[in-house]
Amino acid sequence: MLVLLAGIFVVHIATVIMLFVSTIANVWMVGPPETGMVSAGLWLLCNETCVQLPVSSQDEGSLRGVQAFMILSIISSVAALVLFIIQLFSLEKGKRFYMTGAVMLVCWMCILIAVSIYTARFTGTVIYLTNPHHGYCFILAWICFCFSFITGILYLVLRKK
Repeated sequence: MLVLLAGIFVVHIATVIMLFVSTIANVWMVGPPETGMVSAGLWLLCNETCVQLPVSSQDEGSLRGVQAFMILSIISSVAALVLFIIQLFSLEKGKRFYMTGAVMLVCWMCILIAVSIYTARFTGTVIYLTNPHHGYCFILAWICFCFSFITGILYLVLRKK
């Protein structure tokens, strides 16, 4: 049981780190290599220098939604980690980590909403990028989506023995 708790804890820490990286780094969409390193993230458009991401007024609300839900996913993931540590030392044996699992599933839902909005509104339509493809931050966000769902479910069914 201790190995299972340690494994879940490590995956949870990895999820938090990957969420931070995917939200902060500006590599959600990348231009083709022959045009130089041009990338766009949630905050900036980077070529040789980084500038504010130019977004049409029609897409500005969608971008703000993606930014907000990614930040909410980070907050809920960190809150679930703190809650797990608190429950680990305060719960009696045989009790379950319901609250930790519920908060982690909120993180999962926030990631789902953010990445879905980004996929629907910004894939292939980023200004200044011709033939763009997804960058590593977009892929990390989907990996965090999977990890947060798995850890959320495991927290719900996990008993402390």
